[in-house]
Amino acid sequence: MKIIELPIPKEIINVLLENGYEELYPPQEDAVKAGALEGKNVVLASPTASGKTLIAELCILKNILEKGGKALYLTPLRALASEKFEEFQKYKILEKGPGEKIKIAITTGDYDSSDNWLAKFDIIVATNEKADSLLRHRPLWIDEVTTVVADEIHLLTEPERGPTLEVVLTRLLEINPKIQIIALSATVRNADEVARWTNAFPVTTDWRPVPLKEGVYQAREIQFRDGSAKMVPAITGSPLFDISLDVIRSGGQVLIFTETRKSAVDTGKKAGAVLKSFSKTDRRTLNAIAEKILSTGEKTRLSEVLAEQVKLGSAFHHAGLTGAHRRIVEDAFRRGAIKLLAATPTLAAGVNLPARTVVISSYERYEAGYGRYPISVLEYKQLSGRAGRPKYDEFGEAVLVAKSHDEQDYLFENYVLAQPERLWSKLAVERVLRPHVLATIASGFARTEKGLYDFFSKTFYAHQYDPRMIRSRIGEILAFLCKEDMVKLDGARLSATGFGRRVSELYIDPVSAVIIRDGLYRRAAKITELSFLHLICHTPDVGAKLYPRRKEADQLSVLADEHSEEFMSKVPDMWTEASDYEEFLAELKCAKVILDWIDEATEDDILKSHRVEPGDLLRLKEVCDWLLYATHELARLFNHKDLLSKITELRVRTENGVKPELVPLVQLEGIGRVRARLLYKAGFKSINDLRSASVSALINVPLIGPAVARRIKDQVGGKIKPEESEILKEETREQALLTEY
Repeated sequence: MKIIELPIPKEIINVLLENGYEELYPPQEDAVKAGALEGKNVVLASPTASGKTLIAELCILKNILEKGGKALYLTPLRALASEKFEEFQKYKILEKGPGEKIKIAITTGDYDSSDNWLAKFDIIVATNEKADSLLRHRPLWIDEVTTVVADEIHLLTEPERGPTLEVVLTRLLEINPKIQIIALSATVRNADEVARWTNAFPVTTDWRPVPLKEGVYQAREIQFRDGSAKMVPAITGSPLFDISLDVIRSGGQVLIFTETRKSAVDTGKKAGAVLKSFSKTDRRTLNAIAEKILSTGEKTRLSEVLAEQVKLGSAFHHAGLTGAHRRIVEDAFRRGAIKLLAATPTLAAGVNLPARTVVISSYERYEAGYGRYPISVLEYKQLSGRAGRPKYDEFGEAVLVAKSHDEQDYLFENYVLAQPERLWSKLAVERVLRPHVLATIASGFARTEKGLYDFFSKTFYAHQYDPRMIRSRIGEILAFLCKEDMVKLDGARLSATGFGRRVSELYIDPVSAVIIRDGLYRRAAKITELSFLHLICHTPDVGAKLYPRRKEADQLSVLADEHSEEFMSKVPDMWTEASDYEEFLAELKCAKVILDWIDEATEDDILKSHRVEPGDLLRLKEVCDWLLYATHELARLFNHKDLLSKITELRVRTENGVKPELVPLVQLEGIGRVRARLLYKAGFKSINDLRSASVSALINVPLIGPAVARRIKDQVGGKIKPEESEILKEETREQALLTEY
């Protein structure tokens, strides 16, 4: 089917033709025949790079130009949201009315906002969690959404994030039953079941623009599913790097999926050493990319390690990297400058980074309390689907590594030849369901007990199971919410209290809210940073705890004894409540990591002393920042006015990792903990000091070049003397060097 034959406005066809689209791929044609362009709901399950996103884009654009309304594009990750936002930019030239062009927005953070500014936009790209938070605030523009795209719909089966997507889709269908839903995924075995739930047509296909060869490496040979085989030269003594070098020497790129963030960094480092001897990559280009990494954002140990790897043609990619550094790595890999990328499995969740060969370093994962367990077939298929670069490769290769013939047989039978598991709703877990029950009441989606049960009877869980199975769980949660004064039950009528409504808006677990509320009322004999940090680390929202080693546990016990007057929650007895005390020490370790961070310990020192990964530190900082904000809001709600300024200052310190005296300085854009400390040491201790400082004096401070000096002066005010203007001309030359790549 030709693009010019599609039943869409001519303006859209022109944009597609200008961007090189001439003919639909088979899966795209199947979706059109299923009625996607006629407003029908569609579940499109087809392999990576088969053009699923284009169908979503066409439905969005056609609906906006012909019917008005808005489109909501849902993604599971911020990185994927950013990628989709950039892809939509080519449609900004389209006019939806006389002189009125299509506007595209992205929203992924700040869960305590209705984002009323989005009312002016036609296409809104958001993460699932952000969409959930928006629905809790019920902005007026939500009612105008007529098209919803659920990218990576297979995440419905993921225990932590799947229920959020499930509830978001249920709520959107409740708001507008006629809304068009386009659900996309590379791997959905029971697409027909998902389609029945959303009243959609399932479109499933195995067609790929680049054929995929799945195989298993063992004893220097890769046996492929199609019966072919390939010998791999033994060069490095490592199967991972022997396979990689063989691919890179023939002009390909390699993605190595690793178990953990640490193993991704280690693999990237080892790959760099190998590539140094064998790769002919343009070192000049790689040096420019490395320099860009070091000059983007605050320099950290992790960014230095990344830059060193990039210089040799390799890199790592995981959630512990800043967004800016991830984008640099992704762009360099797409351009072919980076030849080998070691990544954690999150990269497989939709980010468009195909390689000729994908190597899965391990088919097992480790989880605290459970030990090692094999990954799902669905995850394996998602990882292997990244193999094959359209327009570059005639085929893609996905390779598992076996240590023996028996293991090779096992991997063939259980992964290569296996079907992905069916998607199953995980909504009925109480910890997951609890905030959604509160949000359903607080945002007005249910006003009676019957209405509450009716709402959840429309979820994917109720579609797969008997709706009565979730009813008793909801009843237990409702009893808890009433007991804790978040919900009022007046006869059959349900309503949220001010406390319940605020907890829902803050996007935290009701149990976390109760812990924080009770801690603020209980108070501590002595209120310090530790008081607040341990309080929030005691909540379920802090996520995975950092469990201490034996020696560290002893040190934390001493710390607990020394600061016993500072805790806002009960400290378990070491002897009679051993398991609770172990949890307490894990909470205390999380708090101690942040205490060291705000005391300006270096990242390296924190990572070594507490044996945590850079990504763990980043995750902990982000979640503590949000929980401190929630604590501030609840303190204000319950009239603890004397605590507000302390919590505000602690939040700034947690976000930036600084002592109290640097708080004013780090609130300037471009000034992080390192530059702030250098400015402070040089005598610039306040905003007034910076305002009256000369440009020359600022430039003399290490790491404060002309560009940064200009940004400081622009923000704080203060005149730039005419004779100093010449100095600032250096800024242009400096920026040109940084953006050369």
